[in-house]
Amino acid sequence: MSEPILATRGLTRSFTQGGATIEVLRGIDLTVGPGEIVALLGPSGSGKSTLLQAVGLLEGGFQGSIRIAGQEVAQINSAERTEVRRDRLGFIYQFHHLLPDFTAAENVVLPQLIHGAGEKEAADRAERLLSALGLGHRLTHRPSQLSGGEQQRVAVARALANRPALVLADEPTGNLDEATADVVLAEFLRLVRGEGSAALVATHNERLAARMDRVVRLHEGVLE
Repeated sequence: MSEPILATRGLTRSFTQGGATIEVLRGIDLTVGPGEIVALLGPSGSGKSTLLQAVGLLEGGFQGSIRIAGQEVAQINSAERTEVRRDRLGFIYQFHHLLPDFTAAENVVLPQLIHGAGEKEAADRAERLLSALGLGHRLTHRPSQLSGGEQQRVAVARALANRPALVLADEPTGNLDEATADVVLAEFLRLVRGEGSAALVATHNERLAARMDRVVRLHEGVLE
């Protein structure tokens, strides 16, 4: 049996506020297999974003085990965390966070250059990814010249630019109207599957979650 791309064991996170301890994550055991797209379903405040921040090595203060592509990463140092994020993870957020002064293609090229790709290789891959998302005619447009759905498609291409083992998506269609969200999600699922990446997608939308390979539910910091 293939080793999971993501495996957490006993993952906890708590905050102290006003003298009281608030447990946000309470012993999360979660696995995501190679090529699997898993929906992390739960209402606002259930801990979905906190769990993604833990798995994405974006914030400290967690207890427990996190393994990504077979490597234990919960206690690695800052430089090693940066390397794992760069080489093994892709991120998509509710808001696209594109660089406004760069074109769609340049937004997808840049992370590849940081990763060490050559300029032509990076440009060719950016064009392939964006074309696969229906943006082949928008390569030279800046974010302000794109619709919300187009901007989020660019964010999807950027997340996949370096062929991550795992894509982490936090409400990736939450800022879009229903019709656009359906289209963007369909293209996201198709492209992630085509690239062979695994994905963990946080959402509160039951309908969208049902289109993924598996659904796990987070309620008050506990997976149900």
